[in-house]
Amino acid sequence: MKLFYAPGTCAVACWIALEWVGTQYDLINVDYTSKEFQQVNPLMLVPALDTGGGQVLTQASAILTYISEQYPLASIGCGDSVEARSKFNEVMSFLSSDFHPSFWPFFSPQRFTVNESSEALEDVVGAAHVRINRVMTHLDQLVGEEGYLYLGRRSVADAYAYVMIRWTERLPKKWREYPNIARFYSLMEKDPIVKKVIQLSNA
Repeated sequence: MKLFYAPGTCAVACWIALEWVGTQYDLINVDYTSKEFQQVNPLMLVPALDTGGGQVLTQASAILTYISEQYPLASIGCGDSVEARSKFNEVMSFLSSDFHPSFWPFFSPQRFTVNESSEALEDVVGAAHVRINRVMTHLDQLVGEEGYLYLGRRSVADAYAYVMIRWTERLPKKWREYPNIARFYSLMEKDPIVKKVIQLSNA
């Protein structure tokens, strides 16, 4: 397999998952604007995963689910029952459809207004702060006292959430101010694989 990623993005979650399952893979730090990467993913976004079988997957949630299902013995995916699968899908959908998009206006406010004045951009960023606080509060409730997002055990959802939680370091209200998330974050920081991937991705 070959993972196309960029530092600081949710693609790093896929990198963590690949390390968790212990498989062999190649890692490509991409240039978004290159013609080579455009052939891999016409949207020119990471992550992208070449499965080695003539298929290229995009979207973090799809790639993370694929990894978990390809390596069931690693036990980082969903459970066997309908209820367990439904809960897993709910958590992953929240992360990809609600949590992740909440940061877009913060990182790229110019994409969310036709008014390019500094005041208008500040308003967009301010609205993003409110939205991010809302999804962080919900995530804090999802984590609860169990320490993980799904069934009280480690899963690909944790890798996905952890990488995005790190983005709040750039916000006025950071992850430390959410008690359950703070406990979860510390738990992830103690994982030697997570620590290794973060160090390598920032190198």
